[in-house]
Amino acid sequence: MKTDALSAVAGADRLALMETFVRIVEAGNLSAAAAQLGSTQPTVSRRLQTLERLLGVRLLQRSTHAMKLTDDGARCYERAKELIAGWQTFESELRGAGDEPSGLLRVMVPHALGQQQLIGPLADYLRRAPRMSVEWLLHDRTPDFIAEGIDCAIHVGEVRDPSVVALRLGEVPRIVVAAPSALGGAPLPTQPDELARMPWLALRTFYRDEVVLTHAETGETARFPIRPRMSTDGLYALRNAAVMGIGVGLASSWALTEELADGRLLHLAPQWRAAPLPVFLVYPPARFYPARLRRFIETMRAALPQVEDLRPR
Repeated sequence: MKTDALSAVAGADRLALMETFVRIVEAGNLSAAAAQLGSTQPTVSRRLQTLERLLGVRLLQRSTHAMKLTDDGARCYERAKELIAGWQTFESELRGAGDEPSGLLRVMVPHALGQQQLIGPLADYLRRAPRMSVEWLLHDRTPDFIAEGIDCAIHVGEVRDPSVVALRLGEVPRIVVAAPSALGGAPLPTQPDELARMPWLALRTFYRDEVVLTHAETGETARFPIRPRMSTDGLYALRNAAVMGIGVGLASSWALTEELADGRLLHLAPQWRAAPLPVFLVYPPARFYPARLRRFIETMRAALPQVEDLRPR
């Protein structure tokens, strides 16, 4: 058994083992990593074990329901990403692409976020890559990357597809708002049971017939059903309907800044908030990523946590 293990280590492609390890960490579990790599869970597990034997340390603590990096694993993860990025740059140079991105990048982004908060990082990318052009496609869904010819996408909300690479960039806080006219002269609601009695607007992408709120200080959770007077899949449509007094809405705080500042909307039950929505950069797995995509990923990872009203991961 020991000889077999040593033979496996001696014959292993060390870079491939590190790529597998990085994919496991970023995918969150062995099954998702296997799907992204076009492999199987047992194979991915064996690669991880081979890397651990090669390095002589335990990289992950695994149980039936959870997976956690060890201290050695955290150090290995950061170093492995640097080594893989260096190798990809080397490959790019040999292929004649160099470090200067050029050509066309096709990116799918959410309607609202893509028209406002993400334009700054996009402009930064184009300034740094003068030979690049970008198709900025507004859709509130994850694309079929191959069929649609999409290089990458920004996705708000959990990513359900285990076959893609999903890098978490930050999160979007959400609050409950309404126009003063929706209150009908009543005091500002402060508790969930008061909100439950009001007319509601639903953002179908994230909530339809139920609202779940958490108290910012105590962590107490309140859950109540709603029967929306209006249901939409557009954040701006919900915001505008709320301004017109049609009902109460739950929306991303970044999209409500001006309306809250000038009093057209009021922040209801300010101690109670919905769970923030994660923001992911999503792209298909590949052995080699062109410079235009690598530079875009680098720009977004650096820029999004700094965008106003978006929180770091």
